[in-house]
Amino acid sequence: MAQLHVPVGHEKIETNNFLMITLILLALLFGGLVEIVPLFFQRSTTQPIDGLKPYTSLQLAGRDIYLREGCYNCHSQMIRPFRAETLRYGPYSVAGEFVYDHPFQWGSKRTGPDLHRVGGKYSDEWHRVHLNNPRDLVPESNMPAYAWLSTGQIDPADMAPKMKALRRVGVPYTDQEITNAGDEVKGKSELDAVVAYLQVLGTSRK
Repeated sequence: MAQLHVPVGHEKIETNNFLMITLILLALLFGGLVEIVPLFFQRSTTQPIDGLKPYTSLQLAGRDIYLREGCYNCHSQMIRPFRAETLRYGPYSVAGEFVYDHPFQWGSKRTGPDLHRVGGKYSDEWHRVHLNNPRDLVPESNMPAYAWLSTGQIDPADMAPKMKALRRVGVPYTDQEITNAGDEVKGKSELDAVVAYLQVLGTSRK
């Protein structure tokens, strides 16, 4: 009479698809928690570095336009701690520089140069010309022109609600800053806002 073979140990796991998938998911979940949870309690990842200030109303508007236009698809804002990177772009990025960014613009895509330390590197006029038509300044550039930014206007009514929402997630905007948010962007173009945003990138650690 044939005996029924009953899987035991790892054989039981390997022959049961549902059990195998469940255990794999549990292992991934545990590994992710072990790596991520401690970061929420480390000062270096949760506290702003000395000199870091929240974006002004105009800079915040520029950041929103930067995201809208998909600039992050080609430009990282994370300088890696490698000699080649720091020689070209400056001091490597640290988490404390981005605690007020929701979401931060780290990434690996480098179709264009890293923008983390671009603040103050060029004049406002340089950025205006470059955004209007990059090839006027860099003939070999494959970046598209953003000529419409000079005609687009920022809606002052949008700014206070955005700053209030950011304050709820930890950005220390004062009541006065929120009250004056709309006045700061009155009459400003989208181009003005993007230039203001670019000019502040990385300046807190320079």
